[in-house]
Formats: sequence, C-alpha cells, structure tokens
Amino acid sequence: MTGLTPALSAPASPGARTLTDAVRRAAPALLAFACVRLFSLVVLAVWSRAAGSSPRQLLSARWDSLWYTRVAEHGYGYTLDLAGGRVHSDLAFFPLLPWLERGLAACSPLTAADAGLAVSAVSSLAAAWALFLVGERVYGRRAGIALAALWAALPVSVVQSMAYSESLFTALAAWSVYAVLTGRWVWAGSFALLAGATRPVGGAVVAAVWITAAAALASGGRWRTAWRTERRMLLGAALAPLGLLAYVLWVGVREGDALGYLRVQGGWGNGFDGGLAFAAFVGDRLAGPGPVSGLALLAGVALVLWLYVRGVRQGQPLPLLVYAGVVLLLALTAKGYFGSKPRLMLPAFPLVLPVAVALARLRTRWAAAVLGAVALVSALYGAFWLNGTGPP
Repeated sequence: MTGLTPALSAPASPGARTLTDAVRRAAPALLAFACVRLFSLVVLAVWSRAAGSSPRQLLSARWDSLWYTRVAEHGYGYTLDLAGGRVHSDLAFFPLLPWLERGLAACSPLTAADAGLAVSAVSSLAAAWALFLVGERVYGRRAGIALAALWAALPVSVVQSMAYSESLFTALAAWSVYAVLTGRWVWAGSFALLAGATRPVGGAVVAAVWITAAAALASGGRWRTAWRTERRMLLGAALAPLGLLAYVLWVGVREGDALGYLRVQGGWGNGFDGGLAFAAFVGDRLAGPGPVSGLALLAGVALVLWLYVRGVRQGQPLPLLVYAGVVLLLALTAKGYFGSKPRLMLPAFPLVLPVAVALARLRTRWAAAVLGAVALVSALYGAFWLNGTGPP
C-alpha cells in the first residue's frame, strides 16, 4: 500500500481546496469517528438505565465538570476545605472551557452543563478532523481515517463526550500541530495560545511549535533567503505561550504569589516529582495482596512507551514527537490522582499513529472488524467506568 511514508512538506496554498472539498475528503473519517462515539453513548445509556443512573448526569454533572460549570455560572473564587488542611480551589481549572460554556448558555436555551456537553461534542469532531489531516499528511488517507476512528475507540474515550476539557484541548493541539506540519506558523501559534488557555499541558503544544521552529531556523540559510516565512514563524512562536502564561500570571496576581498557580495545584495534591509518587503507587500495588493491578499499570506504561518508540522508529515528524513526548512525560511524572493518568494521556494522539498505520494496511473488511471489536470493548469499559468510580 502506498502513502504510508512520513512526510513534512512545504506549506500548502490556502486556496488549494474549498471548505466543501475539505469536508468531503474528511467525511469518511468524521463518519467513522461519529459512529464509534454514538455507539459508545448508546451502550452507556443502556448500561446506566440498568444501573439506575442518569447518563446525562454522568457526562455533565460529576467530578471536574461540576467545577467547570460553577466557574461558568459564577466566575472564579470558590474553594473547598478538606480534612488535613488541603484546599481545593477552582483556580486549578483553566478558563477557556467555562468561558465557552458561559457564552453558549447566554445565547441559547442550554444550561452551562449542557453547553459543556455541546462544546465537547463539537470539539471532538474538530479533533477528529485534525487527526485525519495529520494522519493523511504523514502516512496517507487510510491512516488518517484509521487514526480518527481509533482515537474515538480508546479505552477512556468516553471522556470525549463529557463536559471536560480533553476534547477541546485535543482539537486545539491537533490543529496547531497540523498547522506546523503545513507551515502555517501564525495559525500554529494561535491554536497553541488557545490550547494553553484550556489545560496546563498546553505547554506540550508550545514545545512542539518552539522546537520545530528552532530546528527549521537552524537548518541553514533560511534566515537570509525566506525572511517573510521566518517572520511568520517567529510571530507564531511568540503567540504560542501567551494563553498559558496569561492564566498562570493572572492566578499569581490574584493570589499575591508568583507561584500561586503551583500552590493551587498543590492544594489538590498535584505537582511534579519526576514520577516518584507514581512509582511508589505502583510498588504498593505490586507488594499488596492483589498484585494484578500493579502488573496492569506496568504493562500500560510499557505499552505507551513502546508506542512512542515505535513512532520514533517510523520517522514521525518532529512536532508530533515533541508534542506526544511532552504530554507523556508530564502525565507519567505528575503526582496526584493516579487513576486519571489514562485520561491525561488521551490528547497524546501521535501515540496511536503506529496502530493506525498497521490498521490502514489491512483490507477494509478486516480493518472494520478490528475497529468494531475495539469499539465494543471501549464502549463497555466506558460504561462500566462511569457507572463506577469514574474519572477523578
């Protein structure tokens, strides 16, 4: 099969395709993504009905979604005092999602919680479109379709349908990376800015823009021969960190402490310790009466590391490797809610590319069968997860 060789080519002409042509070309990927997600929601609805729970509440009115809704409705300033002196502050949650929830609720009949579901639905489709474009550009159209479909069928992909920020962040990150791949530096920086206003892991998008730009500038002779391109590159690089920096600085001013945001995260038990707390957590599971969970965690970490190494060996372009590597590094070295680590790695879509390439090489009927089986397992796991402990 052709078209499975990585490529990082020159900028495409902005007028090369009309929007209609672009939508038509992406339609199979968007349709596959939507079918997988709708199937997951149907399974969740059936499971929840049998369990006596409300799928709408599970998706929009529990865990982090409640904090986003509160910010959307009342602004920042809410804290929750816990035993042991720990304080949970809503300043831990970045503002773009609650801003969108508030804006949509203000101009529609939707509540802020339902607006969060709408934002996630639209964002997940936008993310699937960007994933298709990235996969198509790097490994061919079939790989792009497979990447979008597989991302919809990841074990924790039910989060894509929740009033959480993962779908919004992944959409912005994927479009930023695609803009880097196609040489649209101002767009890349603008999407990175918005991603940085969505989640703290927006730093991974900034790193992808900066490191790729630095590598391009260092490639020799470009500064003298293509100043117009370099100017756009520098502008994109300058825009990229502004969303992340603006919110962290605002929290610092509000708290009267330059390290205010880190202290807010510390109140939630979050922070970075190089993975020591996570290693201790896995060690406790291995040494406990039921070591199976510890072995499963080790297997999961080994799998994602293997997928990253596989991407390196396949020659994934630099922005994909930088972005996925930083997301993975932040997820594995953070302390806090260890059960949320699979969710934290959900935006690291380049890790799925090696599997997408393998799926693209299969005959269509076999690829559909594999995807169907994966989607079934994912839907059942998602319904079980949300009707149990669910995401922290």
